[in-house]
Amino acid sequence: MNIYKSGENRKQQSFFPASIDEYVSEDNQVRAIEDYVELLDMVELGFTKSALNSSDGQPAYHPKLLLKIYIYGYLNKIRSSRKLEQEIGRNIEMMWLCAGLKPKYKTIANFRKENSKALKKVFREFVLLCKELELITGEFVAVDGAFLRANASKNQLIMKKSVERDLKKIDEKIEAYLETLEFSDTQEKKERALKPLPTKSIPKITKRKAKLDKDLALLEEMGVTQYNRTDPDAKVMVKPAHNLMAYNVQIAVDSKFKFIIATDISSVGQDSNQLCNMGIKSKEITQNEEIKILADKGYYNAKEIKESLDNNITPYIPTPKKNDPQAKTGLYTQDKFSYDEKEDCYLCPNNQKLEKAIFTQKKRGRVNLVYRGTSAMCKICPLRDNCLPKKTATKSIYKWEHQNILEEHHKKMETDEAKKLIKRRGSIVEHPFGTIKQHLGWSHFLVRGKEKVSGENALIMFSYNFRRLLNLIGIALFRKLMIAIKDGNIEDIKVEIVAYIVMILYISLYFFATIGFYGFRGEKLLNRCGNV
Repeated sequence: MNIYKSGENRKQQSFFPASIDEYVSEDNQVRAIEDYVELLDMVELGFTKSALNSSDGQPAYHPKLLLKIYIYGYLNKIRSSRKLEQEIGRNIEMMWLCAGLKPKYKTIANFRKENSKALKKVFREFVLLCKELELITGEFVAVDGAFLRANASKNQLIMKKSVERDLKKIDEKIEAYLETLEFSDTQEKKERALKPLPTKSIPKITKRKAKLDKDLALLEEMGVTQYNRTDPDAKVMVKPAHNLMAYNVQIAVDSKFKFIIATDISSVGQDSNQLCNMGIKSKEITQNEEIKILADKGYYNAKEIKESLDNNITPYIPTPKKNDPQAKTGLYTQDKFSYDEKEDCYLCPNNQKLEKAIFTQKKRGRVNLVYRGTSAMCKICPLRDNCLPKKTATKSIYKWEHQNILEEHHKKMETDEAKKLIKRRGSIVEHPFGTIKQHLGWSHFLVRGKEKVSGENALIMFSYNFRRLLNLIGIALFRKLMIAIKDGNIEDIKVEIVAYIVMILYISLYFFATIGFYGFRGEKLLNRCGNV
């Protein structure tokens, strides 16, 4: 007697074979993907081959099919076009989604490369859907950046500093070789203290020098300090542990349910010039006249703060502690000089006036007002040794023409409200990147060039939002939502979605309270229920 379960005979034929639809449950994510993509207007979104006619030759694969394949792949950590092709032939969910069609990997790969702008529109359309469902408010938006590896090799990188250094070494080697030859000719009878380089190495050095000269000329012609032959738009970005060829990915996350509402990529390895850019993108998508944006110290930039305020974007950024060069010399730092707003002058520690000069200083795109003492005053000042270097005749203080904006910002950041918001920032924006890089495995890009990378980046962020909405309201309710949109009854389903979310949050609250974790987590859930 066999004690183990036996499977079916693979060669046994069935009179009524099961359809492939029976193998995919009603709450499977592929059905959600199918329902959502079928609602999209591919022509309006600008997908390639979305408006073919009968005279265009052999039938092409519909862009909806290829978009479904990519959404499924990105939701399941499958991004390679070759692996997606494999899954279509062996994965029952993909077989159902593709309805028996089997596009080749080249067709799949080309779709991602050719539809960067359309993919960005898909991301935007989904954010607008979440906004219409009142899952996004735009009241508070947190921004953050992360380096995602580019599809580029460091071995193909040309850096101006490295090229100039290598050229200098080669010139030194050639010069040393020529000096050695000259010395050998004049001292034939003596023992050679220096051995000349082998004759074979000269052509190699000359060839290497010619290549470096060519690389340096390329950099100077392009007006850049680094260039990667594999992906010219990728740049070396510095992390504490290592340097990598990457893009700086920016995201703006709404505080209500942590949906990513705006995203962008940059070839600059710092965040200080991205604050206003991300704020404007967030304002456009939320359609709010005003918006509050939370960021870390890396975004602190006086010009960006002013530009944000000019666009009705209120920034909350901690003030970084900057080391004053004067402090290292032991001389008075600028905070020892008090500003007299009425007289528009500075008072030095010796209670002498530094008057406003008629000229200004332009530095790093900023206009600074100059306040100076007189040489006669500084020459006889008893505190001179504590204030000025020996070779400097007068004391000068430089003040940004919009310094009052920074001072108001610093006062705002000292308030209890600002401190609470900054504490919230991490819980809003940090976990999306953690989920994207660690859980979903999207730590690098597969395409090259800034335009194509921006398309893949939009697909990544769309997939994150899509998964988040499915987790928030469930697949069954999501599918009901798609039917309601199709029938034009979205207002009715909005009430059901809000009721469902409130119910889930209160159930979670009850669970935490029951097992003794009410404290912080329970309060957090209760606040979220109130927001809904």
